[in-house]
Amino acid sequence: MQKIFGVVVAAVLLSTNNSGTSVAMSDAADGIDEMFDASSQVASDRESIDVASLLSAARGATPVICSLAAQSVRGWGWGNWSDAPVTPLGKTVVVRESDSRDRALSSADVQLLLQSLESDDACVREIGVRMIGRSGSPAINSGLIERLGSPSASLRSVAALGLGLAEPPEAVDPLIRALRDSDTGVRANSAWALGNLDSGRALQPLLGIVGDNAEPVREAAAVAIGRLDSTRAASTLIRVLRQDDSPSVRRVAAWALGELEARVGVEALSAALGGDSDARVREMSAWALGNIESHDASGALLGAARRDADDKVRETAVWALGQIEDGSVADALAQIAASDKNSRVRGTAAWAIGQMRDDGGRVPSALLRLLTDESADTRLKAAWAVGQIGDSSALSAIHAAIKVERVDEVNRALIRALLKSGERSEAALTQLIDSKDPRVREAAVRGLAGRSSFNPWPWPQPRPRPFP
Repeated sequence: MQKIFGVVVAAVLLSTNNSGTSVAMSDAADGIDEMFDASSQVASDRESIDVASLLSAARGATPVICSLAAQSVRGWGWGNWSDAPVTPLGKTVVVRESDSRDRALSSADVQLLLQSLESDDACVREIGVRMIGRSGSPAINSGLIERLGSPSASLRSVAALGLGLAEPPEAVDPLIRALRDSDTGVRANSAWALGNLDSGRALQPLLGIVGDNAEPVREAAAVAIGRLDSTRAASTLIRVLRQDDSPSVRRVAAWALGELEARVGVEALSAALGGDSDARVREMSAWALGNIESHDASGALLGAARRDADDKVRETAVWALGQIEDGSVADALAQIAASDKNSRVRGTAAWAIGQMRDDGGRVPSALLRLLTDESADTRLKAAWAVGQIGDSSALSAIHAAIKVERVDEVNRALIRALLKSGERSEAALTQLIDSKDPRVREAAVRGLAGRSSFNPWPWPQPRPRPFP
């Protein structure tokens, strides 16, 4: 297992560009995945892994290297809980979803891993808890619960983290008691773990700590409440959104209201979208309103899409309008699509218009102008939207766009728009046969054959905003 750390070092070096600046850690981890997968057959042939060697190799590793190595061992059960409030490495760790396979651990390994939680080395504790968190071993679960009562705050904190990863039902009551712990990290991790366990018994205790004096605890409690899927918590979340002095806590309260699809929260979310001082809160409020899909939010969303100074807030607001599919604001969205300075906002506005008007009607002239936008992504979404509307009056604009378009993917979307807008001219389609892109040629052939139902392009979507 010591070789894993050597692989990590190589990945970090390979992820450095010519100027010496490291690229995103998740990109480096992709390289680790490929190399690690290459040896997966050898690893799977073994009955167990060399836990002692792995933990020994972890000692003294730098946080970045330890983080990447921890991702490499997630095949033994890393999970996808990247939002844990307090981990041994802190916010250095970047977790990405990956398939995991349970691997048998001997009783000696179980004890070794439990002992690793008491190490004075953060990397040892990090890898130890990540490995045991998904083991499914009753001995590990009972060991974690036992350590939840340790005199050491750091051990109690990592034990709560492990229980949130392992999710044993018998941990609910011990974790509820741990919400009253004197240590911030223990309370935060316990709240987060209870959200993962998804037990209704935890709702009332979690509601009781949304006023905790520590920001990480309040934030973890709001996230957990959002996961428990009970609209009984909506009034408390609304109060948090309106009154908490921490932008991070207000943001996750907005997320939780959207996750619960709490219609009673539309007014508070609309107010936060229009008036919160923090752009992250406004952005998440827009996402939540889109997830709730209430037409009552259209006015607030349109106002944010027109006037908010933050690009991400405007983009999320027009995405939310597309989710709500309120056709009465389509013309206003077309003006935003034509005038916004940010290409992502323009493209998402075009997508939203396509969402609203997929049953015919007239294509807004502003949407047709986007067919020649400077951004290829915006042109793609505009072409998709024009195709959704299927207006024959748009044919001349589509033809003009095809003549100058140089991006194959956009050209395919334009061909689709031609067919859906009623183009059946053999001359118009035959000229596309000579395209260098075989998929464009295929689209033209399908068109000549009278088959307009094909859809060989990705469905244009904006960036997702689903998580706090």
